Amino acid sequence: MTTPAPTPTTPHTESWNMSYPMTLRSVPLARRQTLRRLTLWSWPGNTYDATLIVSELVANAIRHAHRPGHELWLHLALLENPTNTLLIEVSDPTTTFPTLPAHPTPEAGRGLQVVNSLTTHLDWHLRPHIGKTVATHLPCAPAPR
Repeated sequence: MTTPAPTPTTPHTESWNMSYPMTLRSVPLARRQTLRRLTLWSWPGNTYDATLIVSELVANAIRHAHRPGHELWLHLALLENPTNTLLIEVSDPTTTFPTLPAHPTPEAGRGLQVVNSLTTHLDWHLRPHIGKTVATHLPCAPAPR
């Protein structure tokens, strides 16, 4: 059984979806495909930050939401706003929401802290059919620290 693709709800000018098996080998593949997509779109933002965010969110989904027979979904979109913000969404088959730990350790909790520090928006919501989606907004300009 595969997980249905997420339904984009935010107005956008460009959009792309891809499903991945829930194995750590999917992390570098998602990173490469994200860089390729942003290059094709000529997105002027920080592609290093974008691929880092994708890596962290995909790896978190694999580590914490793996369910046999399910995939994770990566959705990228350029939002219709003057700042050309990149929407990054990773959907997985569990309804357990991530938490931002107060005191991350070198082994756990740092990924979401990194994502939160690079983005202007980090949120998660339940999906209509199964699981949840973690969503971030990465503007072309660096996020305020």
